Amino acid sequence: QVQLVESGGGLVQAGGSLTVSCVASGDSFSNYLIGWFRQNSGKEREFVGSVSPYGGTMYADSVKGRFIISTDNAENTVFLQMSSLQPEDTAVYYCAASTFSAATAYSAYDYWGQGTQVTVSS
Repeated sequence: QVQLVESGGGLVQAGGSLTVSCVASGDSFSNYLIGWFRQNSGKEREFVGSVSPYGGTMYADSVKGRFIISTDNAENTVFLQMSSLQPEDTAVYYCAASTFSAATAYSAYDYWGQGTQVTVSS
């Protein structure tokens, strides 16, 4: 089974950019649908975007045009490039793996990383 580890979170000013990474081990990430989710305290885990085994991407409306998911097969890593960040983007960001071909519900994802905190100051 795949193990996932996120990194790259931090503090950024509103309007800034940040890229978080998700390194997979134990299996190739390209065998799974990889999703990015975020969760703020007291709120439900929210779908951010995903990349399919065939490279297709989809995004939540709230991040479309600002966030981009990219991959590095050689490093077995998936990236979430975030730009034009706003305070409402503040959350713990998680990557997750699913055997579904497409899914936005967190219940469809079986494997999760530990998360990385992104804080956007106003």
